[in-house]
Amino acid sequence: MAELSVDTTSIPGLLHVTLAVHGDNRGWFKEAYQQEKLQAAGFPGFDIVQSNVSFNAEKGVTRGIHAEPWDKYISLAHGEAFAAIVDLRPGASFGAVETFTLTPGNAIYVPRGCGNSYQTLTPDVVYTYLVNDHWSPDAQYTLINAYDPALGIDWPIAEADAIRSQKDIDHPPLAALS
Repeated sequence: MAELSVDTTSIPGLLHVTLAVHGDNRGWFKEAYQQEKLQAAGFPGFDIVQSNVSFNAEKGVTRGIHAEPWDKYISLAHGEAFAAIVDLRPGASFGAVETFTLTPGNAIYVPRGCGNSYQTLTPDVVYTYLVNDHWSPDAQYTLINAYDPALGIDWPIAEADAIRSQKDIDHPPLAALS
């Protein structure tokens, strides 16, 4: 069993969290978000106002890349997914990419302005996320195409086999933001 840890990445503010998962013959339990323990491990203050769950029935579901105007803490309750995060904020790290394999044993903290995307690697992925601002239809998003070659993301499932929304397919390339 891994112990709780919070690790920095090459993208400022993007954190990878290793979670302690306790299992036995009945299944498993984890504290997906325990503020006191996370902050003691180096996690920033995070005032949660909304909890969301996305269920993805099929392997290959690919969502994003979406940069929302709030911070996001992502953890899986079931399954496995590949996550790709792109820094879309102005500055030296603009365009930087980090990738992760998400399972119930880890989480990521994505700061506002960083683009988030994921691809399910198993069926029945339950993707949960906490945010520090309420969803609004008026929120301003930055959107880019997940399969833009300029990003250099090595998606486990090829574009031709990915299950995507037409909106995500129509997102512009990274160069459109420059």
